[in-house]
Amino acid sequence: MQSIGIFKLDPVIKTILHTIIFLSVWSGLWAKTITVCPDCTHKTLKQGIAAAQAGDTVLVRKGTYKEHDIVIDKPLTLVGENYPVIDGELKGEIITITSDHVTVDGLFIINVGTSYTTDYAAVRVKRSNHFVIKNLVLEKLFFGIYLEKARDGLVYHNKIIGDAVEEYNSGNGIQLWYSHNVRIEKNIVQHVRDGIYLEFSDDCSITENVSTENVRYGLHFMFSNRDIYENNTFEKNGAGVAVMFSKEIKMYNNHFRENWGSASYGMLLKEINDAEIKGNTFAENTIGINIEGSNRVVYHNNDFLNNGWAIKVRGACYTNSFTENNFMHNSFDISYNSKVNDNVFDRNYWSNYTGYDLNKDGVGDVPYRPVKLFSYVVNRTPETIILLRSLFIDILDFSEKVSPVFTPDNLVDENPMTKRILW
Repeated sequence: MQSIGIFKLDPVIKTILHTIIFLSVWSGLWAKTITVCPDCTHKTLKQGIAAAQAGDTVLVRKGTYKEHDIVIDKPLTLVGENYPVIDGELKGEIITITSDHVTVDGLFIINVGTSYTTDYAAVRVKRSNHFVIKNLVLEKLFFGIYLEKARDGLVYHNKIIGDAVEEYNSGNGIQLWYSHNVRIEKNIVQHVRDGIYLEFSDDCSITENVSTENVRYGLHFMFSNRDIYENNTFEKNGAGVAVMFSKEIKMYNNHFRENWGSASYGMLLKEINDAEIKGNTFAENTIGINIEGSNRVVYHNNDFLNNGWAIKVRGACYTNSFTENNFMHNSFDISYNSKVNDNVFDRNYWSNYTGYDLNKDGVGDVPYRPVKLFSYVVNRTPETIILLRSLFIDILDFSEKVSPVFTPDNLVDENPMTKRILW
Protein backbone atom coordinates (compact mmCIF):
# COMPACT_ATOMS: atom_id res chain seq x y z
CA MET A 1 0.00 0.00 0.00
CA GLN A 2 1.36 3.41 -0.98
CA SER A 3 2.01 5.67 2.02
CA ILE A 4 0.20 8.95 2.20
CA GLY A 5 2.06 11.87 3.78
CA ILE A 6 3.34 15.34 3.15
CA PHE A 7 6.14 14.05 0.90
CA LYS A 8 3.64 12.37 -1.42
CA LEU A 9 1.57 15.56 -1.91
CA ASP A 10 1.32 17.44 -5.15
CA PRO A 11 4.50 19.58 -5.54
CA VAL A 12 2.51 22.83 -5.74
CA ILE A 13 0.58 22.08 -2.55
CA LYS A 14 3.83 21.04 -0.83
CA THR A 15 5.45 24.32 -1.84
CA ILE A 16 2.51 26.29 -0.45
CA LEU A 17 2.68 24.41 2.86
CA HIS A 18 6.42 25.01 3.14
CA THR A 19 5.86 28.70 2.43
CA ILE A 20 3.23 28.96 5.14
CA ILE A 21 5.50 27.20 7.65
CA PHE A 22 8.45 29.42 6.68
CA LEU A 23 6.44 32.63 6.99
CA SER A 24 5.07 31.56 10.39
CA VAL A 25 8.59 30.87 11.69
CA TRP A 26 9.94 34.05 10.10
CA SER A 27 7.25 36.24 11.65
CA GLY A 28 7.90 34.69 15.07
CA LEU A 29 11.63 35.31 14.73
CA TRP A 30 11.37 38.86 13.41
CA ALA A 31 8.40 40.27 15.34
CA LYS A 32 9.67 42.77 17.86
CA THR A 33 8.51 44.95 20.73
CA ILE A 34 8.40 48.73 20.39
CA THR A 35 8.49 50.47 23.78
CA VAL A 36 6.72 53.78 24.38
CA CYS A 37 7.52 55.87 27.44
CA PRO A 38 8.32 59.51 28.32
CA ASP A 39 12.07 58.75 28.28
CA CYS A 40 12.11 56.36 25.33
CA THR A 41 12.93 56.96 21.69
CA HIS A 42 9.20 56.69 20.97
CA LYS A 43 7.44 59.04 23.36
CA THR A 44 3.87 58.79 22.03
CA LEU A 45 1.57 55.98 20.96
CA LYS A 46 1.44 57.43 17.45
CA GLN A 47 5.23 57.26 17.18
CA GLY A 48 5.31 53.69 18.48
CA ILE A 49 2.62 52.53 16.07
CA ALA A 50 4.33 54.29 13.15
CA ALA A 51 7.62 52.54 13.96
CA ALA A 52 6.03 49.09 14.32
CA GLN A 53 5.80 46.50 11.58
CA ALA A 54 2.94 44.06 11.07
CA GLY A 55 2.89 41.53 13.90
CA ASP A 56 4.89 43.69 16.34
CA THR A 57 3.93 44.60 19.89
CA VAL A 58 3.78 48.21 21.05
CA LEU A 59 4.37 48.27 24.80
CA VAL A 60 3.20 51.44 26.55
CA ARG A 61 4.81 51.97 29.92
CA LYS A 62 3.05 53.62 32.85
CA GLY A 63 2.52 57.37 32.45
CA THR A 64 0.08 59.87 30.98
CA TYR A 65 -0.09 60.34 27.21
CA LYS A 66 -2.16 63.24 25.93
CA GLU A 67 -3.21 61.96 22.53
CA HIS A 68 -6.27 61.51 20.35
CA ASP A 69 -6.98 60.32 16.79
CA ILE A 70 -4.59 57.40 17.21
CA VAL A 71 -5.00 55.09 14.19
CA ILE A 72 -3.92 51.43 14.18
CA ASP A 73 -3.73 50.50 10.50
CA LYS A 74 -1.59 47.34 10.68
CA PRO A 75 -1.84 44.01 12.55
CA LEU A 76 -0.21 44.52 15.95
CA THR A 77 -0.68 44.30 19.70
CA LEU A 78 -0.98 47.53 21.70
CA VAL A 79 -0.52 46.71 25.36
CA GLY A 80 -0.24 48.87 28.45
CA GLU A 81 2.04 48.20 31.42
CA ASN A 82 0.41 49.08 34.77
CA TYR A 83 -2.46 50.91 33.04
CA PRO A 84 -0.93 53.97 31.36
CA VAL A 85 -3.41 56.84 30.98
CA ILE A 86 -4.39 57.90 27.45
CA ASP A 87 -5.95 61.37 27.82
CA GLY A 88 -7.89 62.56 24.79
CA GLU A 89 -8.32 66.03 26.29
CA LEU A 90 -11.93 66.09 25.04
CA LYS A 91 -10.67 66.72 21.50
CA GLY A 92 -12.30 63.80 19.68
CA GLU A 93 -11.92 60.07 19.16
CA ILE A 94 -8.96 58.43 20.85
CA ILE A 95 -8.13 55.06 19.20
CA THR A 96 -9.41 53.90 15.80
CA ILE A 97 -8.61 50.40 14.53
CA THR A 98 -8.78 49.90 10.75
CA SER A 99 -6.68 46.73 10.37
CA ASP A 100 -7.44 43.05 10.94
CA HIS A 101 -5.71 41.10 13.73
CA VAL A 102 -5.31 43.92 16.25
CA THR A 103 -5.25 43.53 20.04
CA VAL A 104 -5.61 46.46 22.47
CA ASP A 105 -4.97 45.50 26.08
CA GLY A 106 -4.51 47.17 29.47
CA LEU A 107 -5.02 50.91 28.88
CA PHE A 108 -6.77 53.58 30.97
CA ILE A 109 -8.53 55.89 28.49
CA ILE A 110 -10.20 59.15 29.54
CA ASN A 111 -11.67 62.38 28.15
CA VAL A 112 -13.31 61.35 24.88
CA GLY A 113 -14.61 64.30 22.89
CA THR A 114 -18.35 65.06 22.86
CA SER A 115 -20.17 66.00 19.67
CA TYR A 116 -23.76 66.32 18.47
CA THR A 117 -22.77 65.30 14.92
CA THR A 118 -20.03 62.67 15.41
CA ASP A 119 -20.09 59.59 17.65
CA TYR A 120 -16.63 59.92 19.16
CA ALA A 121 -15.49 56.75 20.94
CA ALA A 122 -12.66 55.78 23.26
CA VAL A 123 -11.97 52.82 20.94
CA ARG A 124 -13.53 52.34 17.50
CA VAL A 125 -13.08 49.15 15.48
CA LYS A 126 -13.87 49.95 11.86
CA ARG A 127 -14.28 47.29 9.15
CA SER A 128 -11.86 44.99 10.97
CA ASN A 129 -11.80 41.26 11.63
CA HIS A 130 -10.22 39.11 14.33
CA PHE A 131 -9.72 41.87 16.88
CA VAL A 132 -9.42 41.70 20.68
CA ILE A 133 -10.30 44.63 22.99
CA LYS A 134 -9.62 43.65 26.59
CA ASN A 135 -8.73 44.84 30.07
CA LEU A 136 -9.44 48.50 29.33
CA VAL A 137 -10.71 51.09 31.82
CA LEU A 138 -12.71 53.83 30.11
CA GLU A 139 -13.90 56.94 31.94
CA LYS A 140 -15.12 60.43 31.03
CA LEU A 141 -16.39 59.19 27.71
CA PHE A 142 -18.98 59.82 25.04
CA PHE A 143 -19.12 56.38 23.40
CA GLY A 144 -16.97 53.67 24.97
CA ILE A 145 -16.20 50.81 22.55
CA TYR A 146 -17.78 51.23 19.10
CA LEU A 147 -17.71 48.35 16.59
CA GLU A 148 -18.56 49.46 13.06
CA LYS A 149 -18.89 46.80 10.35
CA ALA A 150 -16.50 44.57 12.27
CA ARG A 151 -16.66 40.82 12.82
CA ASP A 152 -15.08 37.80 14.47
CA GLY A 153 -13.79 39.67 17.50
CA LEU A 154 -13.74 39.70 21.28
CA VAL A 155 -14.56 42.52 23.73
CA TYR A 156 -13.48 41.14 27.09
CA HIS A 157 -13.15 42.26 30.70
CA ASN A 158 -13.41 46.03 30.20
CA LYS A 159 -14.71 48.56 32.72
CA ILE A 160 -16.69 51.40 31.18
CA ILE A 161 -17.85 54.16 33.52
CA GLY A 162 -19.56 57.22 32.08
CA ASP A 163 -21.12 60.27 33.66
CA ALA A 164 -24.29 60.47 31.56
CA VAL A 165 -27.25 62.41 32.94
CA GLU A 166 -29.51 62.83 29.89
CA GLU A 167 -30.03 60.80 26.72
CA TYR A 168 -29.50 63.53 24.16
CA ASN A 169 -25.90 64.37 25.10
CA SER A 170 -24.58 60.92 26.01
CA GLY A 171 -23.42 57.82 24.14
CA ASN A 172 -23.47 54.07 24.68
CA GLY A 173 -20.98 51.93 26.56
CA ILE A 174 -20.48 49.13 24.02
CA GLN A 175 -22.06 49.61 20.59
CA LEU A 176 -22.21 47.20 17.66
CA TRP A 177 -23.38 48.39 14.26
CA TYR A 178 -23.46 45.92 11.38
CA SER A 179 -21.00 43.75 13.31
CA HIS A 180 -21.25 39.96 13.31
CA ASN A 181 -19.93 36.99 15.26
CA VAL A 182 -18.62 39.14 18.11
CA ARG A 183 -18.22 37.97 21.72
CA ILE A 184 -18.94 40.54 24.46
CA GLU A 185 -17.81 38.99 27.76
CA LYS A 186 -17.30 39.99 31.41
CA ASN A 187 -17.56 43.75 30.94
CA ILE A 188 -18.84 46.26 33.50
CA VAL A 189 -20.82 49.20 32.08
CA GLN A 190 -22.32 52.03 34.15
CA HIS A 191 -23.68 55.56 33.79
CA VAL A 192 -23.94 55.74 30.00
CA ARG A 193 -27.02 56.05 27.77
CA ASP A 194 -27.38 52.36 26.80
CA GLY A 195 -25.01 49.92 28.45
CA ILE A 196 -24.78 47.55 25.47
CA TYR A 197 -26.36 48.42 22.12
CA LEU A 198 -26.63 46.26 19.00
CA GLU A 199 -28.08 47.19 15.64
CA PHE A 200 -28.00 44.93 12.57
CA SER A 201 -25.54 42.64 14.37
CA ASP A 202 -26.10 38.89 14.00
CA ASP A 203 -24.64 35.76 15.61
CA CYS A 204 -23.14 37.55 18.61
CA SER A 205 -22.83 36.33 22.21
CA ILE A 206 -23.25 38.64 25.22
CA THR A 207 -22.05 36.78 28.32
CA GLU A 208 -21.41 37.56 31.99
CA ASN A 209 -21.63 41.33 31.67
CA VAL A 210 -22.90 43.72 34.35
CA SER A 211 -24.83 46.71 33.00
CA THR A 212 -26.23 48.94 35.73
CA GLU A 213 -27.48 52.46 36.47
CA ASN A 214 -27.57 53.56 32.85
CA VAL A 215 -29.75 56.46 31.74
CA ARG A 216 -31.89 54.51 29.29
CA TYR A 217 -31.36 50.77 28.75
CA GLY A 218 -29.00 48.25 30.27
CA LEU A 219 -29.22 46.39 26.95
CA HIS A 220 -30.81 47.60 23.72
CA PHE A 221 -30.81 45.75 20.44
CA MET A 222 -32.71 46.04 17.17
CA PHE A 223 -32.69 44.09 13.89
CA SER A 224 -30.13 41.63 15.28
CA ASN A 225 -30.75 37.92 14.81
CA ARG A 226 -29.48 34.64 16.28
CA ASP A 227 -27.76 36.34 19.20
CA ILE A 228 -27.37 34.73 22.62
CA TYR A 229 -27.44 36.62 25.95
CA GLU A 230 -26.36 34.57 28.93
CA ASN A 231 -25.55 35.14 32.62
CA ASN A 232 -25.73 38.94 32.44
CA THR A 233 -26.99 41.36 35.09
CA PHE A 234 -29.15 44.37 34.13
CA GLU A 235 -29.96 46.38 37.23
CA LYS A 236 -31.31 49.85 38.12
CA ASN A 237 -31.41 51.11 34.56
CA GLY A 238 -33.78 53.80 33.35
CA ALA A 239 -36.05 51.44 31.43
CA GLY A 240 -34.41 48.06 31.73
CA VAL A 241 -33.73 46.10 28.54
CA ALA A 242 -35.29 46.66 25.10
CA VAL A 243 -35.38 43.81 22.56
CA MET A 244 -36.88 44.83 19.21
CA PHE A 245 -37.43 43.58 15.66
CA SER A 246 -35.25 40.49 15.93
CA LYS A 247 -35.63 36.73 15.64
CA GLU A 248 -34.10 33.52 16.97
CA ILE A 249 -32.80 35.20 20.12
CA LYS A 250 -31.76 33.16 23.14
CA MET A 251 -31.73 34.75 26.61
CA TYR A 252 -30.56 32.38 29.34
CA ASN A 253 -29.89 32.86 33.07
CA ASN A 254 -29.84 36.66 33.10
CA HIS A 255 -30.87 38.89 36.02
CA PHE A 256 -33.21 41.85 35.50
CA ARG A 257 -33.54 43.74 38.77
CA GLU A 258 -34.84 46.99 40.24
CA ASN A 259 -35.78 48.75 37.02
CA TRP A 260 -38.43 51.07 38.45
CA GLY A 261 -40.37 53.95 36.92
CA SER A 262 -43.68 54.87 35.35
CA ALA A 263 -42.44 53.67 31.93
CA SER A 264 -39.94 51.08 33.12
CA TYR A 265 -39.67 47.30 32.86
CA GLY A 266 -37.17 44.53 33.27
CA MET A 267 -37.44 43.70 29.57
CA LEU A 268 -39.43 45.00 26.61
CA LEU A 269 -40.09 42.57 23.77
CA LYS A 270 -41.38 44.17 20.57
CA GLU A 271 -41.70 42.24 17.31
CA ILE A 272 -39.61 39.31 18.54
CA ASN A 273 -40.20 35.93 16.94
CA ASP A 274 -38.96 32.36 17.50
CA ALA A 275 -36.99 33.12 20.65
CA GLU A 276 -36.15 31.31 23.90
CA ILE A 277 -36.22 33.03 27.30
CA LYS A 278 -35.10 30.52 29.93
CA GLY A 279 -33.70 30.53 33.44
CA ASN A 280 -33.89 34.30 33.91
CA THR A 281 -34.78 36.21 37.07
CA PHE A 282 -37.05 39.26 36.92
CA ALA A 283 -37.11 40.81 40.38
CA GLU A 284 -38.47 44.10 41.70
CA ASN A 285 -39.26 45.73 38.37
CA THR A 286 -42.27 47.88 37.59
CA ILE A 287 -43.00 45.36 34.82
CA GLY A 288 -41.04 42.12 34.54
CA ILE A 289 -41.60 41.61 30.80
CA ASN A 290 -43.61 43.93 28.56
CA ILE A 291 -44.60 42.02 25.40
CA GLU A 292 -45.96 43.39 22.15
CA GLY A 293 -46.21 41.77 18.73
CA SER A 294 -44.02 38.79 19.66
CA ASN A 295 -44.76 35.26 18.55
CA ARG A 296 -43.53 31.70 19.06
CA VAL A 297 -41.46 32.62 22.09
CA VAL A 298 -40.70 29.98 24.74
CA TYR A 299 -40.69 31.22 28.36
CA HIS A 300 -39.40 28.43 30.58
CA ASN A 301 -37.90 28.16 34.08
CA ASN A 302 -37.96 31.91 34.76
CA ASP A 303 -38.49 33.54 38.17
CA PHE A 304 -40.81 36.56 38.45
CA LEU A 305 -40.36 37.95 41.96
CA ASN A 306 -41.92 41.01 43.61
CA ASN A 307 -42.67 42.91 40.41
CA GLY A 308 -45.54 45.32 39.88
CA TRP A 309 -46.62 43.30 36.85
CA ALA A 310 -44.80 40.06 36.15
CA ILE A 311 -45.86 40.01 32.48
CA LYS A 312 -47.84 42.55 30.48
CA VAL A 313 -49.15 41.26 27.16
CA ARG A 314 -50.20 44.24 25.06
CA GLY A 315 -51.46 42.51 21.96
CA ALA A 316 -50.60 40.64 18.74
CA CYS A 317 -48.78 37.94 20.70
CA TYR A 318 -49.53 34.44 19.46
CA THR A 319 -48.37 30.85 19.92
CA ASN A 320 -46.14 31.61 22.89
CA SER A 321 -45.64 29.10 25.71
CA PHE A 322 -45.16 29.86 29.42
CA THR A 323 -44.16 26.66 31.20
CA GLU A 324 -42.65 25.87 34.61
CA ASN A 325 -42.05 29.47 35.63
CA ASN A 326 -42.33 30.83 39.18
CA PHE A 327 -44.67 33.79 39.72
CA MET A 328 -44.12 34.92 43.28
CA HIS A 329 -45.52 37.92 45.16
CA ASN A 330 -46.16 40.13 42.16
CA SER A 331 -48.92 42.73 42.42
CA PHE A 332 -50.24 41.34 39.12
CA ASP A 333 -48.98 38.11 37.54
CA ILE A 334 -50.40 38.48 34.02
CA SER A 335 -51.94 41.53 32.38
CA TYR A 336 -53.83 41.05 29.13
CA ASN A 337 -55.58 43.65 26.96
CA SER A 338 -57.48 41.26 24.70
CA LYS A 339 -60.08 38.52 25.08
CA VAL A 340 -58.31 36.46 22.39
CA ASN A 341 -55.63 34.02 23.56
CA ASP A 342 -53.83 31.11 21.92
CA ASN A 343 -50.80 31.22 24.21
CA VAL A 344 -50.13 28.27 26.51
CA PHE A 345 -49.72 28.55 30.30
CA ASP A 346 -48.91 25.23 31.89
CA ARG A 347 -47.27 23.86 35.05
CA ASN A 348 -46.29 27.25 36.45
CA TYR A 349 -46.07 28.04 40.16
CA TRP A 350 -48.30 30.92 41.29
CA SER A 351 -47.86 32.20 44.84
CA ASN A 352 -51.47 33.51 44.72
CA TYR A 353 -52.88 30.07 43.95
CA THR A 354 -55.26 28.90 46.68
CA GLY A 355 -56.34 25.56 45.24
CA TYR A 356 -55.72 22.10 46.71
CA ASP A 357 -53.76 18.98 45.79
CA LEU A 358 -55.58 15.97 47.18
CA ASN A 359 -53.37 13.31 45.64
CA LYS A 360 -50.15 15.14 46.64
CA ASP A 361 -48.58 14.93 43.19
CA GLY A 362 -47.46 18.56 43.29
CA VAL A 363 -50.04 19.67 40.73
CA GLY A 364 -53.09 21.63 41.86
CA ASP A 365 -56.45 19.95 41.30
CA VAL A 366 -58.12 23.28 40.46
CA PRO A 367 -57.04 25.29 37.38
CA TYR A 368 -55.69 28.80 37.96
CA ARG A 369 -56.70 32.00 36.15
CA PRO A 370 -53.75 34.40 36.39
CA VAL A 371 -55.45 37.40 34.74
CA LYS A 372 -57.38 39.50 37.25
CA LEU A 373 -60.15 41.88 36.31
CA PHE A 374 -58.48 44.61 38.34
CA SER A 375 -55.35 44.43 36.16
CA TYR A 376 -57.63 45.03 33.17
CA VAL A 377 -59.16 48.05 34.94
CA VAL A 378 -55.75 49.48 35.91
CA ASN A 379 -54.55 49.17 32.30
CA ARG A 380 -57.41 51.39 31.19
CA THR A 381 -57.50 53.71 34.21
CA PRO A 382 -54.10 53.79 35.97
CA GLU A 383 -55.41 55.97 38.81
CA THR A 384 -57.44 53.06 40.13
CA ILE A 385 -54.23 51.47 41.40
CA ILE A 386 -54.89 53.23 44.72
CA LEU A 387 -57.68 50.67 45.30
CA LEU A 388 -55.23 47.77 45.27
CA ARG A 389 -55.60 45.47 48.34
CA SER A 390 -59.11 46.70 49.05
CA LEU A 391 -62.00 44.32 49.76
CA PHE A 392 -63.91 45.72 46.81
CA ILE A 393 -61.17 44.62 44.44
CA ASP A 394 -61.13 41.12 45.91
CA ILE A 395 -64.85 40.83 45.23
CA LEU A 396 -64.37 42.20 41.69
CA ASP A 397 -61.67 39.68 40.89
CA PHE A 398 -63.67 36.80 42.35
CA SER A 399 -66.70 37.63 40.21
CA GLU A 400 -64.55 37.71 37.04
CA LYS A 401 -62.96 34.41 38.03
CA VAL A 402 -66.34 32.74 38.31
CA SER A 403 -67.70 34.19 35.07
CA PRO A 404 -65.09 35.82 32.80
CA VAL A 405 -66.41 38.76 30.81
CA PHE A 406 -63.44 41.08 30.25
CA THR A 407 -60.53 38.65 30.53
CA PRO A 408 -59.70 35.71 28.21
CA ASP A 409 -61.82 32.77 29.37
CA ASN A 410 -59.28 30.27 27.98
CA LEU A 411 -56.21 31.83 29.58
CA VAL A 412 -55.88 29.19 32.27
CA ASP A 413 -53.07 27.18 33.78
CA GLU A 414 -54.69 23.75 33.94
CA ASN A 415 -51.80 22.28 35.93
CA PRO A 416 -50.63 24.87 38.48
CA MET A 417 -47.75 23.67 40.63
CA THR A 418 -48.25 23.81 44.36
CA LYS A 419 -44.59 24.33 45.24
CA ARG A 420 -41.93 26.61 43.87
CA ILE A 421 -40.16 24.99 40.94
CA LEU A 422 -36.44 24.38 41.39
CA TRP A 423 -34.00 23.78 38.56
